[in-house]
Amino acid sequence: MDLLSMIMIVGGLCLFETISSIDNAIINAQVLSTMGEKARRWFLIWGLFFAVFVIRGLLPWVIVWVSTPSLGPIGALTATFSNDPKVIEAIETAAPALLMGGGVFLLFLFLHWLFLEKKNFGICGEPYFMKKGVWFFAIVSIILSVIVWYSLKINYLIAFSAVIGSTAFFITHGFKENAEKSEKDLVQKNMSDMSKIFYLEIIDATFSIDGVIGAFAFTLSVPLIILGNGLGAFVVRELTIGNIDRIQKYMYLKNGAMYSILFLGMFMIMDGFGYHIPSYLSPMATFFIVIYFFYKSKKQLNTAEIDSSCLLKQE
Repeated sequence: MDLLSMIMIVGGLCLFETISSIDNAIINAQVLSTMGEKARRWFLIWGLFFAVFVIRGLLPWVIVWVSTPSLGPIGALTATFSNDPKVIEAIETAAPALLMGGGVFLLFLFLHWLFLEKKNFGICGEPYFMKKGVWFFAIVSIILSVIVWYSLKINYLIAFSAVIGSTAFFITHGFKENAEKSEKDLVQKNMSDMSKIFYLEIIDATFSIDGVIGAFAFTLSVPLIILGNGLGAFVVRELTIGNIDRIQKYMYLKNGAMYSILFLGMFMIMDGFGYHIPSYLSPMATFFIVIYFFYKSKKQLNTAEIDSSCLLKQE
């Protein structure tokens, strides 16, 4: 892996982690506004250590280790930088199952957003899918059945991984929905700052799973995932401090994150079926999709500001 590839991967990971964590940053900002200065400082500084090294560091390492137990804990950390033929063979053998599970998880995540979640409509067709939300569970069930059927012809572990990806989606989705509903109660209730910090860390861990799983579409290198996702987590903390209102004005950034998730999920599924996807394709797709929706958001924001200025002049 050359230096340019590593820079592209880390940059793509950082951007993806930042954009996909906007919802998390909003919840953090709302809860932090009810906490004391000391507690806010503790969460933003020491909580960052937990978010980067414990969640975004430990989780991808464990995933690679579990998927390739023959490498051992140290080998799982350094595998992608090893020239040992046995290590390379172990990674190549385990990669399809790992990528298939992650791809199914991300694909279901996108479809849930497309069919069921409230959104600012960024492109044509989104309102139609929202009206057909009742079909979400039928569609993901059919997709899973088709993926498992064709995966069984290749390797039963790949098929089982697809089922694991589906299971992981529904489990984490349940936790995320509960976190979003509980956030309002957390703000309103007179809870201690320590309780709020503890709860914010749980929320952060839940929301970080999307970014960690999506990271495997960029690379199987744990050190690069830790670096890219860690930088993204730092940016999210900075947004939480004082720029969240400004970020919320860019109304289509969430759309950019979800369409990135769609493409990353499809890349992972294709890789799982044996179709080689170049390493530069995931970061490039992420950059172009996010830039497009950022431009669209910026254009909408400028139009809204012009309209508001005209109304003020008329008054």
